[in-house]
This record gives sequence, C-alpha cells and structure tokens, in this order.
Amino acid sequence: MATFDRTIIIAGAAGQGLVTVGELLGKILTRAGYEVFATQYYMSRIRGGHNSFRLRISDEPQFSSADSCDILFAFDQDAVSQHFEMLHDNGTIILSDKLNAMNKQCVSIPFSELASKPLYENVVALGVLCALLGLDSTLPKKLLSERFAPKGEQVIQENIQTLSAAYEWSQQYSEKCSQLPKVSTHSERMLVNGNTSIALGAMAAGVKFCSFYPMTPGSSVAQTLINHSQEMGVVVEQVEDEIAALNMALGASYAGAPAIVPTSGGGFALMTEAVSLAGIMEQPVVLVLAQRPGPATGMPTRTEQGDLLFSMFGGHGEFPRIIYAPSSIEECFEMGHRAICSAEKFQTPVIILTDQFLADAQQSLEPYDMHQLCQVYTPDYSDTHPEAYKRYLLTEDGISPRRLPGFGKSIVLADSHAHNERGNITENKQLRNVMVEKMLLKEESIRSEVIPPRYFGSPEPDTLLICWGSVEGAVREAAETLAEQGEDVAVLSFSQVWPLDVSQFTHLLENAKVRVCIEGNSNSQFAWLLKGLTCIPIQKNIGRYDGRPITAGYILSKMNGEQRHA
Repeated sequence: MATFDRTIIIAGAAGQGLVTVGELLGKILTRAGYEVFATQYYMSRIRGGHNSFRLRISDEPQFSSADSCDILFAFDQDAVSQHFEMLHDNGTIILSDKLNAMNKQCVSIPFSELASKPLYENVVALGVLCALLGLDSTLPKKLLSERFAPKGEQVIQENIQTLSAAYEWSQQYSEKCSQLPKVSTHSERMLVNGNTSIALGAMAAGVKFCSFYPMTPGSSVAQTLINHSQEMGVVVEQVEDEIAALNMALGASYAGAPAIVPTSGGGFALMTEAVSLAGIMEQPVVLVLAQRPGPATGMPTRTEQGDLLFSMFGGHGEFPRIIYAPSSIEECFEMGHRAICSAEKFQTPVIILTDQFLADAQQSLEPYDMHQLCQVYTPDYSDTHPEAYKRYLLTEDGISPRRLPGFGKSIVLADSHAHNERGNITENKQLRNVMVEKMLLKEESIRSEVIPPRYFGSPEPDTLLICWGSVEGAVREAAETLAEQGEDVAVLSFSQVWPLDVSQFTHLLENAKVRVCIEGNSNSQFAWLLKGLTCIPIQKNIGRYDGRPITAGYILSKMNGEQRHA
C-alpha cells in the first residue's frame, strides 16, 4: 500500500517543450528512487493544440493515470482552463507571471528574469519543479550535464547556472507545495515506455529485421530498433507503404531473419492480404498493432482497444495466429520477446496488440530479468538429405521442418497458392484438405502454451471485473478502492487474447455472481468473445471510446451510474 501518491500535470501547446520537461523530471525522480508512471496526451499536430504530460509519483509502483492532480504546471492559459478543475483543493498551479491562475493557489515564475534566453525557459521550469518537490539539485545538474555533453562545456554551464537560479528563486515558495517524502535511491533503474520495451524484448529474442511505414502510435518501436541497429545487427527499412512493409518482412523471414513490423489500425488494414500470405506460407513474422481510435484516421494520437476482433480475423482464409495484449510496460518487454519466440516456433504470424496509452506511457523499472525469458527457436540448418526435404512435411503437431534458402542444397519453396508437402502448387481436393488440417494442427500446440489470465481476489466474489491488455492497472486500482469500501470484488485479466484455453478460466467466471467486462471500445468486443467461447453471460459492460485512457475513477463512476469523468 502506497504511503503517498502525487500527480503532476505539465500542460501546454505542442512545441513549447513540455514533453522535454516531463521526461527530464521523470528521469530525475526515477534516479531519486521514486516510482514514476507517466502518460502523454497529445494532439495530431507539430505545433499548437493542447498537450499534456502527466507524472504519477509514489513509493509503490502505479500502472495507470490518476483522475486528479496536486500540481499543474501550465505553459499557456489554455492549460489552466483545461485542467484547473482536476486540481486538488490544496493543489498548486505553477505558471508564467504573464498568465492568470484563475484564483487558484499559484507560483508565478518570472521567466524573463530567470532565463537569459527563451531557449532556457524549460530549464527554469525543470528547476522550479525539482526545487518545490524537494529534490536535491545534484540530480538535475548531473542529468543536464549528460544531456548536453555533446554540445560542449559552455552549454552545460549555462544550463546549470539557469537551473541554480531557478532553485534559488523557488525557496520563497516552498510552503506552497508539499515536498515529496524521502525514499531510498535505486541507481540502476530506468524510465522506459511501452514501445521501447517491446523493441528491447524483440532484440533480446534475436530480431534482425524491421520494415515499417510510419504510423502513430507504432512508429517508436522502429525508432528504438534504429537507435540500436548497429550494435544489435538489426536492419530497419522505412518503406513506401504498409503493404510493402509486411511483404518485405516476409521476404526477410524467408531468408532467415526474425522480423517485426510495427503499425496501427489503418496500416494493419492494408497488411491483411500479407497476413494471409504469412498464414499459407507458414512464415514466422511479428506485427505490433498499436491501437488508436478509428474508423479511418479517427483520432491518430489517442488511445482505444477497438481492434481486437480485427486482429483476430484480419486476413482471408483460415490459419493459426497468436495475439498477445501486454498489460504493463514490463510485460511489453516479455511479450516482445515471447512474440518472436512463438512466431519462430509455430511458424505463424503473431500480433502484439497494444495501444497509444501503453505505447507512450513511461514507468520506473528495474533492469529486465533476462533469465526468465522463453526459449528462442531457430530454423533447421542441418541440410541432411536435401533431396528428400519437404518444407510442408506432414507432422503430428503440424509444425514442419523449416530450412533456409542458400544454407545448403535443400530447395525451400514458398508460394501464395495451395501446395503439397514440397511446396508445389496444387488444386487436388484431398490434398487441400490434408494441408489445411495439417496447418490447423498447430493450434493444439499453441493452445497448450496459452498464457493463463491473472486472477486477483476472492475465489467466489460478488463482482468479477474482467479486462485485457493495458486496462489492467486501472481495473486493479478500482478493485482495491471497492474492496476498501467493503465490497467483495475480484479481477480477471488477460494478456493473451487469442487463442484462449477456456479450461483456464471458465470456473472463475461461473463462481462470480456478477461479471463486469471493462475495455476501451464501444461494442464490448472481448465480452462478446468470452460469451461465445463459454456461453456464460457478462451482466455489465463498461467501455470507453472517447480517445482517453480508462482510469480507476472512470470505472468507479460507471459502476455507480455516474456520467462525469476525467
């Protein structure tokens, strides 16, 4: 149980540097030993509009955004008007002395006096925030020195001087913000977001190729791979469109390079023919489908869970696929690794179904434990009896020996048509049935390795809250609040959404008096799936589809029949 839980909202227009301030502050807090969970709210424009960066700070890990804030740092007047109602009664607005705090307790900063150049106003903002939170100035000084090291000593000293001036000026306002309680420092912790974690997990599994067409919010998976491409031996290709992206990845996979393709809903729509191609080729490939509200362009920088059924059925024909839905930033790493392993083992497309909220959210984490990762599978390099090699050999589990072209004399055929065991095109009806059944045999092996859902709470609760993917943090927080109010409540959370093994959870559904499914879409897609698989009704559905992430406060308001929410 956390002894303190504070939230800071840094808000303003795109281009004002609020993300820079937020990310630097998050790193400083992480190095100071605090648990940080940061989320971004941004509009689809380079400059202007209204954006915000929210940091939740505690002595215990948090996994969702809060519904109110203790400090609002406003870069413009619009930030004040949009967020002042979220401020606690004793909360503080920090803003320029040229802005109006709307009768809230405030700290007005004379930026023109503290910053020798407008360029350093963000350093002033950072310094004021750090000082008012009671953070030792050595932490931001060290971080600024690291950040500006490539620009030379003079730039470093100018930034540190500005930071020191902001610290000194802030002393007069120390009573307006309660300082953070001291905690133990953790020098090796990191502040990392969901997409970066997916990319790191994939690299840990040996991914060697990434092709993509930029599409928010999936692009930063590729950017992380680009940043580490030389040291990790990853080839990253930005292509002309999403159709080319997946087809190129299938070519790389055919040649032996584990491949990943990040995209979002609109991009996945263009890829569905190639998803089907991967199915009939039995070619391993991983897709990262970072969801955002649709249809069409929809809200390209907001969040939603509206592509669950699309990810399940996108691509014509019948073939196995695996869909993971990480629930946390730490699990993004595990799923990035597991997806590559599963694709290579079962020779089938694997989809990581994430969303803008989880993709951009950042959290303080310990270094990932590399010893708990699943086994990485590799192709058959033996080339024994090449004349007898059959790419689609009938086997008991449906998984055929996969060799690579050019690694010996074995002929490795691949085609988009129905084929025989060697890979030659066929229209024989009996053989067609045999090969389809062979391919679908893999589903039994896949189902034997399904990740069981996590269960929290009493075994026979009055209310069971059901969720999948990134919603888990908010749902568990809401359940804790309900339990504190005396309600008998439990949580059932899924990190794999297809295929499912109903024997893992049917009894948990049956034991609950009331089942409530919470997800980020309007049609209760996962509730529909569960009912279809188990014939057990879901009595209540809570959905959110306004582009904002689900929070504990939102869930509680809907449970109580209220309409207002953050």
